Amino acid sequence: MKIQFYGAAQRVTGSKHLITTKRGTKILLDCGLFQGIGTTELNLTFGFDPKEVDALVLSHAHIDHTGLVPRLVRQGFSGPIYATPATKDLCQIMLLDSAHIQQKDLERINERRRKRKQEELEILYEEKDVETAMKLFREVSYHTPFVIEEGVTAEYYDAGHILGSAGIFLKFEEEHYTQKLFFTGDIGRPNDKILRSPEAFPQADYIICESTYGNKLHEPEADMKAHLLRIVHETCVEKRGKVIIPAFAVDRTQELIFALDQLEAEGRLPAIPVYVDSPLSVKATRVMQDHEEDFNPDILKYIHKDGDAFDFPTLHYITEVEQSKALNSKKEPCIIISASGMAEAGRIKHHIANNVENPRNTILIVGYCSPESLGHALKTGAADYNEIIQHLSCQNIPKVKRLFLVHGEIDNQRAFKDRLEKVGFGHVEIPAHGDGFEL
Repeated sequence: MKIQFYGAAQRVTGSKHLITTKRGTKILLDCGLFQGIGTTELNLTFGFDPKEVDALVLSHAHIDHTGLVPRLVRQGFSGPIYATPATKDLCQIMLLDSAHIQQKDLERINERRRKRKQEELEILYEEKDVETAMKLFREVSYHTPFVIEEGVTAEYYDAGHILGSAGIFLKFEEEHYTQKLFFTGDIGRPNDKILRSPEAFPQADYIICESTYGNKLHEPEADMKAHLLRIVHETCVEKRGKVIIPAFAVDRTQELIFALDQLEAEGRLPAIPVYVDSPLSVKATRVMQDHEEDFNPDILKYIHKDGDAFDFPTLHYITEVEQSKALNSKKEPCIIISASGMAEAGRIKHHIANNVENPRNTILIVGYCSPESLGHALKTGAADYNEIIQHLSCQNIPKVKRLFLVHGEIDNQRAFKDRLEKVGFGHVEIPAHGDGFEL
């Protein structure tokens, strides 16, 4: 058995892991889109022949795990695509949305390239490729072993990451021994507000483990509802501004709606309109409502009492473009939740553009943002050390007599000085207030 990593290797996105069995059968775990700046070529070329892949097993519906499935099909894959029922339903809407966004983005990009007399870029896939791909899906519930080929079985275990997310347990039975491999997919956090916690999985010989936060220790979880209520009160009540929230269409948007629903039921939410402005988020919320079998007992108890965890009187779901644009002219305080979570695409970009300069407003980042994304830039407000070094690379370094570091905290400057010296800058200075240097 051989495993090759064609995505999410030393980077966060593009999950793709290819297993070749002793018989030569090729099983692909996930088929994700690379996201961020400079990923075009990575998405155009797989590194393997899609026609040779015999089966695809998906861990969950996020685009960085499924976003290239239609391209795989477009380039000749015709085998079964295994997924949990909720993952299949989410893929139906998310992949169509991805195809639509790509088409619109590519039209703008190619228009600019035509003006520059440059060759036009190829589209990754179209809506018809999504429709073809969806016909290949085979639904498999948690804890239901399925046979990929003779001697190879797989089984899903709840990963608690998003609706339908799963770890994949694979068993390979050879002539005289059995090998067991587990792919974690993306692992959810315990005590999710909506979903069950990640569950234990059987003993494995080999594990493919996600490591997005492998160098970060989460702070003890704060009271999310109280924190959200404080921001809403400060922004909407005290400053009479708007709270603009980039949020992933699946899971994070519903978690926010559920928190606001609870606050409204408790009589603590100010009487202001809340807009969910994203056709994908609206569809994803409906899918969520159709899959209560994946919910944890607490939210099921709340639904039994309240009737609906994702609806309250001041909540408005926006789908039409004109309705979305009309929000820009509204002056009254409100909350706008819109995709994407990294602020890289969708309607959230025009909401940020129209509101970010008003000091009364708050842009609230509520999830992970890759370093290349607009969301990350909004969080950090500046380039990282690699980007700064890249900016300085236009120089003939030996000819730079001194380099002064300003506009930074001393600990960061000291660390950055070391990095600059390693790339060849000979005289890096960190001036203190009032220091002078003869040049």
